[in-house]
Amino acid sequence: MQSDPKEPEDLHLSPKRLEEAYSILGRAVEEGKIMGCTVGIARNGEPLEPRAFGRRSIEGATPVVPDTMFLIASLTKPFTSTAAMMLVERGLIRLDDPVCSIVPEFGDGGSRDRVLVRHLLTHTSGLPDQLPENTELRSHHATLDDFLRKIYRTPLLFEPGTSFSYQSCGMAMLMDIVQRVTGAPLSEFMLHEIFEPLGMDDSSLGVNWSKAERVSQVNLPPGGSQYGGAEASDWNWNSRYIWSLGYPWGGMFSTQADLLGFLNVFLNRGTLNGKRVVSPQTAQAMTNNQVVKFLQIPKDIAYRNPWGFGWQMKAPFKSVFGDLNSSRTFGHWGATGTLYWADPETSLACVVLTNQPFEWSGAILGRFSNAVAGSVAANP
Repeated sequence: MQSDPKEPEDLHLSPKRLEEAYSILGRAVEEGKIMGCTVGIARNGEPLEPRAFGRRSIEGATPVVPDTMFLIASLTKPFTSTAAMMLVERGLIRLDDPVCSIVPEFGDGGSRDRVLVRHLLTHTSGLPDQLPENTELRSHHATLDDFLRKIYRTPLLFEPGTSFSYQSCGMAMLMDIVQRVTGAPLSEFMLHEIFEPLGMDDSSLGVNWSKAERVSQVNLPPGGSQYGGAEASDWNWNSRYIWSLGYPWGGMFSTQADLLGFLNVFLNRGTLNGKRVVSPQTAQAMTNNQVVKFLQIPKDIAYRNPWGFGWQMKAPFKSVFGDLNSSRTFGHWGATGTLYWADPETSLACVVLTNQPFEWSGAILGRFSNAVAGSVAANP
């Protein structure tokens, strides 16, 4: 799906600086801080040769290779959001439609009736991130419908549009909307409307079992967590249950190459290799700060949490995309140890997929992002 790899000099990137960036990951693997990872970098849509480090299996020496597939966790969210925005640009829904007008079960005659589609896309709906019953639901192998029924009645954290709180539950509601409007499962909609047109052959919402042997395990630590520690073998990130669930807030599997192409869609105003996925207007709206437009959100909260429709924007002081990229940078991070971002000012795109949960790998990925951004020698 991509052109042949280029040399760094062809893209006005410093080979020396890039090697320093790669060495950050290489050392982390050697020191046991990351089990394994892959990296994809592109500029102006032209990719460099991908890199891979470490191993993909907890017990064994199976190496990570450039086309190793990963459970990408919350890197899924921009895909779910893109599916919803496709309905907006096709005139099937509006950003200011009340969610309960599409999903009547969500309404309550009060605050929930005032949750709009745009609130779901910007984490301003008041829904929580994970349900209070998240661990119980996962440990009992709940279906997505089971999750939705709980979300329909879970209390809001605040009045819609008055604050910001990162929320996976909002992505579940976007899935519900897409499925009700189109009549197709979100996994099928993504396949036919996003993955196939872009040639993302190694991407799926829920694992593609015909390619399961290529999937990296997550290096789960012992001890309980909301995601299940190593001992929760039937419902943690490495379980058959989670691999099959296809949850819209974090259940997608992909490769660095596929994700690099997806980033370039939004750097290129909605197209990749001549295939248009979203309109230029949609691409622009998704990658520009929308939270700042909510006048009821206190300015300090809006300032600290810039968000487009589905895409996280570079935040001041705490950006997961490193310190050197411009304020126009958009991307996302994932709890399984994944990260992707793109900076429109330098046309630089970066994907790094690790199998070390973000709690332990996040600082390393931030330093890596700094080194990648620092490799830019000049605008090509």
